[in-house]
Amino acid sequence: MRDLSRLFQPRSIAVIGGGAWCANVIEQCAKMGFAGPVWPVHPTRSELGGVAAFASLDDLPGVPDAVFIGVNRTLTIETVARLRAMGAGGAVCFASGFREAQAETGDGDSLQEALLAAAGEMPIIGPNCYGFINYLDGALLWPDQHGGERAERGVAVLTQSSNMAINITMQARALPLAYVGTAGNQAQIGLSEIGAAMLEDPRVTALGLHIEGIGDLRAFEALAARARALGKPVVALKVGKSEQAQKAAVSHTASLAGSDAGARALLRRLGIGQVESLPGLLEALKLLHFAGPLASNGVASMSCSGGEASLMADTGLGRDIRFPPLDEGQRTGLRAALGPMVALANPLDYHTFIWGDGAAMGRTFAAMMSGEEIAMGCLVVDFPRIDRCSDAAWDCVLEGAGHAARAVGKPLALVATLPEALSERVAARAITEGLIPMLGLDETLCAIEIAARMGKAAVPEPLTLPGARGPGARDTAAAHVVSEAEAKAALASHGVAVPRSERVESRAALGEAAARAAYPVVLKSEGLAHKTEAGGVALGLKDAAAVAQAAGKMPGESFLIEEMIDGGVAELLIGVVRDPAHGFVLTLGAGGTLTEILRDSGSLLLPTTEDAVRDTLHGLRIAPVLAGYRGKPGADMGAILAAVMAVQDYVLAHADEIDEVEINPLIVTPTRAVAADALIRKGDKDE
Repeated sequence: MRDLSRLFQPRSIAVIGGGAWCANVIEQCAKMGFAGPVWPVHPTRSELGGVAAFASLDDLPGVPDAVFIGVNRTLTIETVARLRAMGAGGAVCFASGFREAQAETGDGDSLQEALLAAAGEMPIIGPNCYGFINYLDGALLWPDQHGGERAERGVAVLTQSSNMAINITMQARALPLAYVGTAGNQAQIGLSEIGAAMLEDPRVTALGLHIEGIGDLRAFEALAARARALGKPVVALKVGKSEQAQKAAVSHTASLAGSDAGARALLRRLGIGQVESLPGLLEALKLLHFAGPLASNGVASMSCSGGEASLMADTGLGRDIRFPPLDEGQRTGLRAALGPMVALANPLDYHTFIWGDGAAMGRTFAAMMSGEEIAMGCLVVDFPRIDRCSDAAWDCVLEGAGHAARAVGKPLALVATLPEALSERVAARAITEGLIPMLGLDETLCAIEIAARMGKAAVPEPLTLPGARGPGARDTAAAHVVSEAEAKAALASHGVAVPRSERVESRAALGEAAARAAYPVVLKSEGLAHKTEAGGVALGLKDAAAVAQAAGKMPGESFLIEEMIDGGVAELLIGVVRDPAHGFVLTLGAGGTLTEILRDSGSLLLPTTEDAVRDTLHGLRIAPVLAGYRGKPGADMGAILAAVMAVQDYVLAHADEIDEVEINPLIVTPTRAVAADALIRKGDKDE
């Protein structure tokens, strides 16, 4: 990746243009105490933003490290070319009307290509971009107001929306911001490269991403790898659930997987935490800034209300969060601090008997957090609003919690159930006591879940990329489906177990084939996407007469007579979808005719491992059935894993032409895992 340090940590800034946007850049740099010179450039104005202006770039007293270009799109291209010739460190291109406006202007694509040619190797951010704020050095290539303040260290947040970036600067959550940036059109430098550059600053502790779409998968992998190498966590808010991987209605896999499943699998694979909301993003970054990755997901929860304790316990349901039972050491310490009247549990309602006694509260909190299975503590407390009430009686909470955090040496979060019940003023006091101010129970537990997973993230293999289709190739929607018999033969060649089968090409030949069959059998009509729904499957046929009778009710002229697989423990789905945005998405789930109703599935990206497949299967709701439910025999897990890895082998061997593979159902028994139905959809090979 290119060196972006001159651009993001400039010693000099030039501002090109004369409008209010450019004046804002100059004024904001002054407000934030930027130590270097800021040089306005305008052909007719003598000053801008209270600073004397230069008539042209040639008049500048030096070569600028960072430049904000606030002129129209045509002049932007000319300016970039001149800056490149000067040896400038880089530029933010504010103007719109490039590729994002191609449909409206008709020339957006060509202008963006001209911009890239003008820039050459000089870094440019945008176009159609608000720029960035460096709160560490007070350098703002930012044409608007913002709500942040200088910081010595903090998190970087990068968005694909300028308005969201503005909103993030207005946060009142005591989250130290080091950088806030936008990516614009990403004509030259993408989200991944900008994020990696921000992480290189030793003062940055974590990175937050707002992602609408991941363009360059290899660059995104490189970002994740660099973050791991630096020991800096990354958290993402992924929005824009596309239909890229849902175009084919021919299979269940496509409807289950989708682009969102691919994105989730990608983030999980790369060790990037995923959140579902902007508050969740900020709270996760805050926890990671102050505490870093956690040793485990064991939480000690404390509150002076049974209602809060119950709410905390309920909020943790469905999350990878544990409230470990109290050990003897915890019980002894708690009983000494609280006396005999308090029921001891985790989450703990410590009542109000010790309220006001900071020392006793400190002993309580320390005892609660002393358990070996506890990675961090959560002290649930909402403070009164100070415009109508007094919070003086809450000083004991900060005193006691600060003592406990220092005594135990584990992270302790001060958690407000309502965001408005923990002001910036109180949050600042909490930080001075060594506490982590957190807003919202759900956001807090989400953050803990993410921090705990990051503590055990593995280094993944590089993704298998589907690649672009060659010239004249058919798109995914136009890809062709091979016959079931062909699909099973192809998968069987890579180790997938399939039923004994005979293909019959006409109704006239059906009688002879039926006479050779080993009963019971299954009869299928070929050429149907969803055979059961179309009346194209008959199960458990016991003789030739039954075969003839069943065939008479089926559409089509060609058939499969197959071995009937008995003794099934469960039916599973194994599917792979070619997702141009994320790679090959492997979906594992409950299979059969109820697949889309149950929607019990998990997704991975290829290549994957047996361990990852096993973990995904164990996370399904059907997992207890696979293990053996209520005394019934379990499935052959080794056979299931072998089937999944065989499908992967097939896809990887034909990655240039595969659009989709599905086995549904995979009938699993105590001794076998057999592909009762299979589908392969192919596009054209790259030429």
